[in-house]
Amino acid sequence: MDPSPERSNASDSSTAEASAPQPAADLARAAALFEQSVRIMARLRAPGGCPWDREQSFDSIRKYTLEETYEVFDAIERRDWPHLAEELGDLLLQVLFYAEMAANDGHFTIADVLEHLNSKLVRRHPHVFGEEASRAAGNRADVDAAVEGSSAAVLRNWDEIKAAEALHAANAPSAALHAADAPAEQKLPESRLDSVQRAMPALAEAAKLGAKARKAGFDWPEWRDLLPKLVEETAELEAEAASDDPARKPAVEAELGDLLFTVVNLGRHLGVDAEMALRGCNRRFRQRFREMELASERPLEELAPAELEELWAAAKRKLNAPSPER
Repeated sequence: MDPSPERSNASDSSTAEASAPQPAADLARAAALFEQSVRIMARLRAPGGCPWDREQSFDSIRKYTLEETYEVFDAIERRDWPHLAEELGDLLLQVLFYAEMAANDGHFTIADVLEHLNSKLVRRHPHVFGEEASRAAGNRADVDAAVEGSSAAVLRNWDEIKAAEALHAANAPSAALHAADAPAEQKLPESRLDSVQRAMPALAEAAKLGAKARKAGFDWPEWRDLLPKLVEETAELEAEAASDDPARKPAVEAELGDLLFTVVNLGRHLGVDAEMALRGCNRRFRQRFREMELASERPLEELAPAELEELWAAAKRKLNAPSPER
């Protein structure tokens, strides 16, 4: 497989200019540094390497992967480019760590990871690398590669190619053998929601579940129809939370989950990512709370509720005020 680096004629010229290929010297430097990183990771895990690194397992370091991902988010939001470069390196370390542990156990190597990635990128971009290269990379879907600069067409083709991949994987001999070995009670009918991975933040999972259900016609017609649902779910949560019985905690948790699910799907209808909306809210809360601390002459814990509310309102007014023109 030797996909051409040239962009298709259907590509937008301004986009092509904005994403010009890196100079050969930069690519060579990146390749050499990546190889060095792989060798360093192998040395850390080798006998005589780092005791801490050698003791780690997939389960022990997975929490760090999530932490590093959110640190990348934070650097992006702050437009802190030097810090982002560092955080992306930390995130890449997680990939190298997992791949090295897998290689130690005989499962796969970092080369397998890169091969899967490269094949997927070529397979799902027939409009860039050509239909022949896409087929050679494993594309089994019949899609129109002439996207004419349309992002919507690109996403439609991506989904069709991805669906064909999933169908092929499900019909593969290894998958059939695994299904045959499964206990009878685990052989459930396939659901269209099965493609939504559980291994993602709950807010993102909720949005994807709602989007998948929408394709089956199971959705609210428009965002305004979710507002009464919010009132309904809030009332149900209030009814469960009114009890002081600790045994009701699972019911309270379930009702809170229903309320959150409804809010996430309201965001989906409004074209707003719930995770990003909440992160923005968290940032504003931090800023306003800091203003409260700075404005108060006494520790906040010594203030009455009315005084705290007044400080909060003042912080909101100050932070929401337009910046003076320079």
